[in-house]
Amino acid sequence: MKPNFQRNRSQGFSLIEIIIVITIIGLIVAWAGNRIFGQGERAKAGVAKSQMQDIMGALDLYKLDTGKFPTSQDGLKALMQAPSGASNWNGPYIRKAEQLKDPWGNDWTYRSPGNDNRPFEIVSLGADGQEGGEGPNKDIKSWE
Repeated sequence: MKPNFQRNRSQGFSLIEIIIVITIIGLIVAWAGNRIFGQGERAKAGVAKSQMQDIMGALDLYKLDTGKFPTSQDGLKALMQAPSGASNWNGPYIRKAEQLKDPWGNDWTYRSPGNDNRPFEIVSLGADGQEGGEGPNKDIKSWE
């Protein structure tokens, strides 16, 4: 005689099996989303460093033409419009106003002269737009 392998219940998944599978899928999606979207802030920090290098190059060109870096009072706007009293200004050294904003949409902080005998400093205040911070809120500085 052959054993009879009939199932007494109907075919399909139980509610508990479905809940377990949905929970596992949710955990995987949450983990992957965190990994993917967490990279966005790191990418913005990289973009900020690249933009900062572009601004530093424009400042060097400004100095070659005028003989000095813009003052803190003139700010980075001096790269787009000639400040009063700037002789031999041959700009604009930056063409788009968006370049004067960091990747988070905040104005760059510019000081000239800078600390520690630096001719100037450029700082992005990070995602929170305030001094200090950790992770995506960390300040990005031209001298680091």
